[in-house]
Amino acid sequence: MVSKPQTPASPSPEPRSPEPRSSDVIEVSLGDRSYPIEVGTGGLGSIGDRIGERLGDVSHALVIVDEAVVECWGEAVEASLGRAGVRHDRIVIPSGESSKSIQQLANVWRAMLEAGADRRSVVIAVGGGVAGDLAGFGAATFARGIRLVQVPTTLLSMVDSSVGGKTGINLPDAKNMVGAFWQPSWVAIDTETLSSLPDREFLSGLAEVIKYGVIDDARFFAWLEENAGKLVDREPDPLREAIRRSCESKARVVGEDERETSGRRAILNYGHTFAHALEATAGYGTLLHGEAVAIGMQMAARLAIDLRLCEDELLVRQTALLRAVGLPIVYPNAVSDEMLPVMCRDKKVEHGKLRFILPTEIGSVRLVGDVDESDVRRAIEQTREA
Repeated sequence: MVSKPQTPASPSPEPRSPEPRSSDVIEVSLGDRSYPIEVGTGGLGSIGDRIGERLGDVSHALVIVDEAVVECWGEAVEASLGRAGVRHDRIVIPSGESSKSIQQLANVWRAMLEAGADRRSVVIAVGGGVAGDLAGFGAATFARGIRLVQVPTTLLSMVDSSVGGKTGINLPDAKNMVGAFWQPSWVAIDTETLSSLPDREFLSGLAEVIKYGVIDDARFFAWLEENAGKLVDREPDPLREAIRRSCESKARVVGEDERETSGRRAILNYGHTFAHALEATAGYGTLLHGEAVAIGMQMAARLAIDLRLCEDELLVRQTALLRAVGLPIVYPNAVSDEMLPVMCRDKKVEHGKLRFILPTEIGSVRLVGDVDESDVRRAIEQTREA
């Protein structure tokens, strides 16, 4: 990790970068903490011009960027800030899930202190979910909270982690166990950043997109079935539509239950109790998060069928869609004896009883408590092979 002081650039004779082409704005309605999600194409170079419009007075920014995207996207954000006369510092974090750690968080805090950050500073998180979660937790805790802008550069972070205010790090044996709710002031999505994303990471993000269809929007699920091939090919218009509708679903759920007090927000965890256990037992990095979510959704659907909560057709359609976008539907190395202890530490466990988000039909899920371990084991075993 490095922190570099950046001085504002002299006014440039070049014209300012244009506004995002055909941008869509989705509002996350949280009273005085409401904020916009802007989904555009080609607007990364105008971040500096627009940040003042979105946040008001901004004199200092901390650009916390994943090392993998420093040159392609981090420097574009910094150049835009420089053209706008905003003093800024760069903090680079190593790529990978291992950066969501206590050690890396301490490094971020020290770099922020060295940069002279204060409560008027703004953290700009550039990268995927790791950068967003770590930078977000840093923003939530430094000086007891400073402003945050999310600039997600992966499909997964665009439709999931950048929206909703969940920030945090992992403990060695528990994913996302330490963190805080800290809403961003602005989420700026530029779909051009997906051009640098490797195929495997891009496809991984489609798992979360599909999740929204299962949990909240049957018409969206049907649209995904019709447009799966176009999404795999990264066709711009269908991709923008998928991101927009996913963000609308998440914004709607977060607006109804910001801190998971009513249980409504828990529906976003469909497949995740299984997925987090898969990631932990396989070793972080073996499975990408979206790949684990895809397999976890399969396990959750099988569990729902065994508990007679839904028909077999749901699993048939879900399986077909996951296959159509190239996501895994089985994991031969899944071991229930290893996964169950991890699942028992999941945040959705209540009084030692396993609870799951399970589907009742496409577009609808429910929280089911006190699930017997034998049923969970059977769902895991059924998903070891096709």
